[in-house]
Amino acid sequence: MATAVVAALVALVGVLVVRVLLRVVPAVPSAAGFGDSATTLSCVAAAGAALVATGLAHLLLVSTPRPLAYLGWIVGLVTAAATVLPLVGGTPLPEALAGGVIRLVIGLAIGALVTGAAASAQRWSGDRR
Repeated sequence: MATAVVAALVALVGVLVVRVLLRVVPAVPSAAGFGDSATTLSCVAAAGAALVATGLAHLLLVSTPRPLAYLGWIVGLVTAAATVLPLVGGTPLPEALAGGVIRLVIGLAIGALVTGAAASAQRWSGDRR
């Protein structure tokens, strides 16, 4: 849950920074001001991605040799795809780049936090045996 909260806040801060400093509306499903459904959707999607990554980490920890290596690859590739996705559509380049950068930062935060928590869980589990 902690990673989900951080991911949602990263999405919110990213949207705010891009909108205020760069005066660009990042590529999200609809374009409007702060507090709109697009901002909410970005925050909920980031939190959901964090929860999925946490569940994946748990599954890998109990079923896979070298689970953190696989987790890193999976989170990295999903982050890369999410970062490039706004550039695929017909969105103007500044908005697409802003959306991609926000998604990249969200993915980096999720990857770092979930991998760190999984590494701690793995060490703690190993100490108890």
